[in-house]
Amino acid sequence: EVQLVESGGGLVQAGGSLRLSCAASGFTFDDYAIGWFRQAPGKEREGVACFSSSDGSFYYADSVKGRFTISRENAKNTVYLQMNRLKPEDTAVYYCAADCSGYAPLEWWGEGTSVTVSS
Repeated sequence: EVQLVESGGGLVQAGGSLRLSCAASGFTFDDYAIGWFRQAPGKEREGVACFSSSDGSFYYADSVKGRFTISRENAKNTVYLQMNRLKPEDTAVYYCAADCSGYAPLEWWGEGTSVTVSS
């Protein structure tokens, strides 16, 4: 059974940092690009970051470039999202999902972890 389990969300003041984790199981982790998406209240889900280890490519939404960093630790089947200089507009539920590369179906999703940034 495929599982993606996010953790690390919480409440933080503007300018602060959080690190989200996504623990994956049930599939060959190295073969998939795993990324982060978010959905703010009343808004559509949007892509935040994607890292494909097969070709070493990264994607970041313009709104998070320079503040967020995606990384993965294949030995632990875990993907991270380091979020620095957080802004109130980063408030959302964050989901990890696979495959985010655009070359395979985006078919597996975690349950999400909530991030709230206070001003």
